[in-house]
Amino acid sequence: MDESIFGDGGAFPEIHVPQYPLGMGKKVSANTLTRSAVVPYVESKLYVPAELARPSEEETAELSKQTAALLLKSESSSTVKPTVTNSQPTFVRYTPKQQNPAHNSGQPNRIIRMVEAQKDPLEPPKFRHKRVPGGPPSPPVPVVHSPPRKLSVKDMAEWKIPPCISNWKNPKGYTIPLDKRLAADGRGLQETTINDGFTKLSEALYIAERSAREEVESRMRLAKQLASKQKQKKEEELRKLAMQAREERARGGAAGG
Repeated sequence: MDESIFGDGGAFPEIHVPQYPLGMGKKVSANTLTRSAVVPYVESKLYVPAELARPSEEETAELSKQTAALLLKSESSSTVKPTVTNSQPTFVRYTPKQQNPAHNSGQPNRIIRMVEAQKDPLEPPKFRHKRVPGGPPSPPVPVVHSPPRKLSVKDMAEWKIPPCISNWKNPKGYTIPLDKRLAADGRGLQETTINDGFTKLSEALYIAERSAREEVESRMRLAKQLASKQKQKKEEELRKLAMQAREERARGGAAGG
């Protein structure tokens, strides 16, 4: 692309073509570098346009005078001017109501010297400025209602709101029937549903109880059998001992005869 179309500006981003404004980024060969190295430079005054030329000394002096005048004016307006007060004091003579030798050293009159106090320009304001309330706004848009109609007994019954009934507080001590209390509680609106886990739990408990009873009965049966066997064994031993004692007694009687 020709460099004259750039006009001392940058590349055009909307054109998707390699662009080298002022030759920036363009690859330069060694021959071109050597050729450009020997090109003589010209004075910079030739490249300064007419509208960007330096002002003359007269114009510079005039501008500096105007700037100094404006600075002095702004400085004088920004400084705080002292308030002009009446430097002459004012003397006031008055006769006090109390006429007593012990009062005011026994003098019948008094003279007061009044001087206006100097105001500090940097003192913050003593009074707070209150905003004046705004005027009334524009009137609102009228709301158009339908003509009033007479309420029927059905409408009155539908719009009748029951009083609030609490299950914890009754400061007036009213006697509230149970149906109203239950209706206020909202239990009638709830649908009771039993979970399937309860049936499984009850069935498992019944089976566990039955198996436990069977185990207890089997243990009791075995205990009874063991007790009866031990009793029979003891009876058999006692019978043998009795028979041996009879035999020994019979032998002793025969030997003595």
